[in-house]
Amino acid sequence: MHRQPLLTMLDVYARATPEEAPVAARIRRLVESHSDCFDRDCRPGHVTGSAWVLSADRRRCLLLHHRKLDRWVQPGGHADGDPDVLGVAIKEATEESGLEGLTPLGSASPPFDLDVHLIPARHAATGELIEDAHEHHDVRFLLVAPTDAPPVVCAESNDVRWCTPGEVASLTQEESVLRLLRKSSPYLTG
Repeated sequence: MHRQPLLTMLDVYARATPEEAPVAARIRRLVESHSDCFDRDCRPGHVTGSAWVLSADRRRCLLLHHRKLDRWVQPGGHADGDPDVLGVAIKEATEESGLEGLTPLGSASPPFDLDVHLIPARHAATGELIEDAHEHHDVRFLLVAPTDAPPVVCAESNDVRWCTPGEVASLTQEESVLRLLRKSSPYLTG
């Protein structure tokens, strides 16, 4: 079953972080009940993969200003049918930052964080529905860059940059991003 590796990850995560077991159970319900959970047209939502990327010197985190959402977030995106969520997270972070050679920091399993969030409906200027509201069941991994090379802005973003923890907190009040920052504090230096 192509969903079993993710279900196993969710179980390991729930055991390791019992206070976050409810979000793991919520993602598990989606995965178990939708064989197409890795496809972006799955509703009520679908699995996505994202990355909390630390610089090689471990002093900064990577944030991008998402064009469609108009907010600062970590890199990540749709699985587009790929059940390897770690691979999805690495691919999306590479595409969205131009940084090559990103690798997991520590164990790749369990994931670093889980989050379920609503993506609002998008409408054309004429009022026509482009995309309905849906959920992203986001599986997040802690990655480290091999160098402190500057990231490159991609078409999906307005900006991408390395940020100190203080800069992250000044750019966003998104609780899920701030949670990633808090969780990564043991891995940050300086």
